[in-house]
Amino acid sequence: MDNFWISLNPVLQAFIAALFTWSITAAGASVVFFFKKVNKSVMDAMLGFAAGVMIAASFWSLLEPAISMAEKLNMISWLIVLLGFLSGGLLLFFSDKIYNFFLQNKKQTSVHQGSLKRCFLLVFSITMHNIPEGLAVGVAFGSISYHISGASLAAAMTLALGIGLQNFPEGSAVSLPLRRDGFSRKKAFFIGQLSGIVEPIAAILGALLVIKIQILLPFLLSFAAGAMIYVVVEELIPESQANQKKDLMAFFTLIGFSIMMVLDVALG
Repeated sequence: MDNFWISLNPVLQAFIAALFTWSITAAGASVVFFFKKVNKSVMDAMLGFAAGVMIAASFWSLLEPAISMAEKLNMISWLIVLLGFLSGGLLLFFSDKIYNFFLQNKKQTSVHQGSLKRCFLLVFSITMHNIPEGLAVGVAFGSISYHISGASLAAAMTLALGIGLQNFPEGSAVSLPLRRDGFSRKKAFFIGQLSGIVEPIAAILGALLVIKIQILLPFLLSFAAGAMIYVVVEELIPESQANQKKDLMAFFTLIGFSIMMVLDVALG
């Protein structure tokens, strides 16, 4: 089996590895099937949990690797990360404004509008987060064929495993809030797993364009972090804190942060 894997083209290796990371996202999204009834407090708690997951992922999965990568590429790390982070946040800010502009004349309740907007921003930010992760997997496998320093099959496979396991809470971070906002379990699962399907596509691109993508990764990683933090501050935390049990909802945010932090640090 080992010889078969080694004999594969690095692009194919990257694609298979990214399929694994996507499958874990789908597994995380499938947790919506374990909730028979939608209880507002439970769903608010899951919203807080999702916020904690995204905050932790923004640093350990995105910003910290971006800084490290920028330094290795002899870039001005703080400037690249700052520009990427603010660009991600600004894109979501303007997307929010455009979304509100197109919906303001429609005959919908403000509650429904809020749910649609939260759904859009949440899925968009998680998808933006998964694109650079897929690129990172592709770069890791593609670097082997270029004999780039530090590149090895073991390191690439470890990276894919780490990203894959981190994707489990991220899948649930999408599907559970969608279920809370009234989506059926099947639709919430479908959208949740769909946010991770970009990883295999990005992995192929990363493996094919390893040198150029490697240069762009620090910016893209920090860009995704800015988008995620915007959604957390603008939508997830305020909505979860609308619950009467604010302190309990905050505790679930801590739980989500802790789980994601442990996965990132232990598998990073």
